[in-house]
Amino acid sequence: MAREIISTGNDLAAIASVDAGCEFFGGYPLTPSSEVMHTISDLLPAAGGAAIQMEDEIAGICCAIGAAMTGKRSCTATSGPGISLKSENIGLAFIAEVPLVIVNVMRGGPSTGLPTRVSQGDILQAKTPTHGDYKSITLCAGTLSECYTETVRAYNLADRFMQPVFVLLDETIGHMSGKAVLPTLEEVKAGIVPRKTFDGPASDYRPYDVPNDQPAVLNPMFKGYKYHYTGLHHDAHGHPTEDEQKCDDLIKRLFRKVDNFTDEIESNEEYMMDDAEIVIIAYGSMALSVKEAVNRLRDEGLKVGMFRPITLWPSPEKRIKEITDSVQKVLVTELNLGQYLQEIERVSGRRDFDTLFKANGRPIAPVEIVEKVRGM
Repeated sequence: MAREIISTGNDLAAIASVDAGCEFFGGYPLTPSSEVMHTISDLLPAAGGAAIQMEDEIAGICCAIGAAMTGKRSCTATSGPGISLKSENIGLAFIAEVPLVIVNVMRGGPSTGLPTRVSQGDILQAKTPTHGDYKSITLCAGTLSECYTETVRAYNLADRFMQPVFVLLDETIGHMSGKAVLPTLEEVKAGIVPRKTFDGPASDYRPYDVPNDQPAVLNPMFKGYKYHYTGLHHDAHGHPTEDEQKCDDLIKRLFRKVDNFTDEIESNEEYMMDDAEIVIIAYGSMALSVKEAVNRLRDEGLKVGMFRPITLWPSPEKRIKEITDSVQKVLVTELNLGQYLQEIERVSGRRDFDTLFKANGRPIAPVEIVEKVRGM
């Protein structure tokens, strides 16, 4: 039987981490994400794990990566400015293939921006959170229940694909308090996907000697298997190399291990889309306003539906294309000035979308969406 709990999005992300087997949290408080750290700091020690507040955001991700290298499920949480500070070490986790969950509770930016206001300003940052070539996996919670379930899913994806996985919340959903319906703890535990390990002779162990669309196999440190961690391009043992073929193979594998398995990663919601003539595309907390607006517009006799990508990166390209081809009018709503619109235009090939954006820290109310659709 499903569990029902009254909680906030931030607290649910922390609870999900512990339920999903997280054993280490390293971070630093940053509005509006601080409650993730506060709550997990209470819960992890009781579950046999450890949570440490470090001196800054950079140290927070460094120790989280170190814990992940020992085989522990590991997490850090922050907001946009913290992601900026963590960027260099996010790159280390991508190229060394260290699994890590990063919760980003979005606020207004750039720089310190609007610390206590809502925004979806980190969408493109989540696609390319550091320099170089790699493929990001980014999940975006749109309900309180998803603050839990998408965080759980992030741990499984991190271990499956051996890389950082982002969970995007925002100030609204992070601080919203309400009822969440959660899977049972037994269901969560049964669904845990442990990372692969090598159990042959230590002399045969080559962590990066894997098929060209598979993640590295990194055994936990201190278990007798020797290999090298580096932020440089590396060979099968992890040792730095400038061999052009090995460098080319490495980066292409970082792409293929995600691109070839998008069916395992992609997730979306379709609301009242069966007969929709107008579709509203929204994600995250924006979808709560959109769903209310769709209900009101349906009461007026307008055939309006909503498409919500839950996995933002890699984007659900095929379904976005199918939906935008099936309707005459599309409204894209975002709490930024069109960061995901760029992806929708790229995938669909269309440039005639209506838009409703805000980047001033305020949410978009259902009545604003209703008025916009009426005008369309």
